[in-house]
Amino acid sequence: MRPALNGSISLAVSTGAHLDATAIGYERTIMPLIATGGAPVTSIFEVEHDRALKRAEAAIRVFDREARNAGISYATRAVSAVPSEARALLCASARVHDVTIVTQPRSDHDSYDNVMPSEILFRAGGPVLFMPYAFHSPFSAKRIGICWDSSRLAARAVHDAMPLLRKADALTIIMVTGRGTVSPESSCDHLVTHLARLGLAAKVTSVLPVRRSKLQSILSRAMDDSFDLIVMSACSSSWLHGKLLGRMRRDLLRSMTVPTLMSH
Repeated sequence: MRPALNGSISLAVSTGAHLDATAIGYERTIMPLIATGGAPVTSIFEVEHDRALKRAEAAIRVFDREARNAGISYATRAVSAVPSEARALLCASARVHDVTIVTQPRSDHDSYDNVMPSEILFRAGGPVLFMPYAFHSPFSAKRIGICWDSSRLAARAVHDAMPLLRKADALTIIMVTGRGTVSPESSCDHLVTHLARLGLAAKVTSVLPVRRSKLQSILSRAMDDSFDLIVMSACSSSWLHGKLLGRMRRDLLRSMTVPTLMSH
């Protein structure tokens, strides 16, 4: 939880935002039961509930200490729930917040925490800020890369990120080419003009992969330009559908090395 903890608190410090932190202790939905002595099944589930709640409370104590030292406005909640209940709770809560901050899923860890970020992304109706699991520095979005393919989802990501774009020192629009036809009215040039009207200067660069994928090209550009943040839609090109879309999103979440704000 450390990347999400550091990222959320530093963002709250820099923006003066209020922060709500929720820790979930997952209860097992299937447990092997052996009838020995006729112990009530309800007591077994009560023990599982208490153990899960203690795990959540332990995580909240770590957050509480850091947030209190930072002097931010915050509230905390520790919850014990089965995964389906946790998903419903987190997604509903995200709908009444400006952004949800999570840690990047880890393929080498068997945890429901690897599933919840994507569930929130597609069900919350708002942006999700993914913090790389190797990221332990304070979050500061001074140099931002905007992935743009002229799609509705890309536009949604830009609008969702606008509070951060307004505070950035440098904006780079990454023109992501695809198979679809790009309307001149939503081209990169028009996006540059729109941002300029808001007092935001941006330069444009293209991603034209030959031997490598668009995802690898985007991540390479992020490293070359030292981005602090990547802004993009839940899929990077409007022509991606079905399994291909899901595969690229999963690959991005596994490969990201830069904090990424995604919208759907």
